[in-house]
Amino acid sequence: MYSKEIISYLNDIAPESENWVQALEEEAIEHHVPIMDKQGISILQQLVRLHQPVKILEIGTAIGYSALRMLEAHPQASIVTVERDQQMYERAIHNIERQQKQQNVDVILGDALEKETEILAKGPYNIIFIDAAKGQYRRFFESYLPALKSNGMIITDNVLFRGLVADASEAPKRLQNLANKIDQYNQWLLQHPSFHTTILPVGDGIAISIKKNE
Repeated sequence: MYSKEIISYLNDIAPESENWVQALEEEAIEHHVPIMDKQGISILQQLVRLHQPVKILEIGTAIGYSALRMLEAHPQASIVTVERDQQMYERAIHNIERQQKQQNVDVILGDALEKETEILAKGPYNIIFIDAAKGQYRRFFESYLPALKSNGMIITDNVLFRGLVADASEAPKRLQNLANKIDQYNQWLLQHPSFHTTILPVGDGIAISIKKNE
């Protein structure tokens, strides 16, 4: 992880975001909604630009911030995104319609582990972005792997979990189990025989898993 000074420097020299982006970031702060930081979202957008996906699956919509930023990077993409929290779902719908992107973003209300049949039917996907319940990362990955196209990419956010994965015993007791689960996911992911995975110490940690040629 870089120092606060470096992160501040990168944020300072970055181009100013459009007004609608700033409004979403302010909404997230006001309502205590965790969203990717500026450097994390910048990496996510760059991956989307490089991969040029036809269809993206996002697990964890929140207020629609990441979906809209991915669409900003590649306006031709189609995004299926799932959110289990009713209030977040409604906020996401509002924000997506406000940007007139409802034709590009299909928001599903429900738990991704319970909506599997519906979500798989809307695939296949070129990119899967996992940003939901951290303790379920492996289940999300395995559940939706069949819907990932050849040479597809799975991106997982928050895999360094504030640095607590390095030594879960140093974490507050209430977070130790979760830190251990994420650590186990990271180790499993890096050893997965069907993927090349790199973990970037950007934001709260981003894992990029690219499917090997079959």
